[in-house]
Amino acid sequence: MTHTLAVLVLNKPGVLARIAGLLSRRVFNIESIAAGYTEEPDITRITLVVNGDEHVLEQVIHQLSKLVDVIKITRLEDRESIERELALIKVKADPEKRRDIVDIVEIFRANIVDVGKETMVIQIIGDEQKISAFTHVLEHQGIVEMVRTGKIALSRQPQAAKDGK
Repeated sequence: MTHTLAVLVLNKPGVLARIAGLLSRRVFNIESIAAGYTEEPDITRITLVVNGDEHVLEQVIHQLSKLVDVIKITRLEDRESIERELALIKVKADPEKRRDIVDIVEIFRANIVDVGKETMVIQIIGDEQKISAFTHVLEHQGIVEMVRTGKIALSRQPQAAKDGK
């Protein structure tokens, strides 16, 4: 089972490396990790997806809480949060296949962000299932290269993560 955590940390060099190192030393499986600035320039928000049961989740939270630069940890429940990933996918795009690719892109509400002689780069934003379904359909066209961001998430609750529980 995967669990999503929003971890607010001080925006200092090496914080992300310390968090990743701590979790890897304790042999916790990180599914994805994404970090970025928040509305406050001295705070970074790390969205962390870990795999394991409730005991593993408790241990992850306990270990992260020990780090000096960690301000707050919030568990994000699937039904109470908005989750998204971004993927950039480069596909083979021979002239006779381009119309098919454009049709697929429109069905999934993705965007073509670059067109070359032999390839197209497509951007898609959505949940993990949408992106996985999209890549599965595109496999028949020929995926050349792909990159995914990992999950980012926000709570649906009206308060900010720093203000809540």
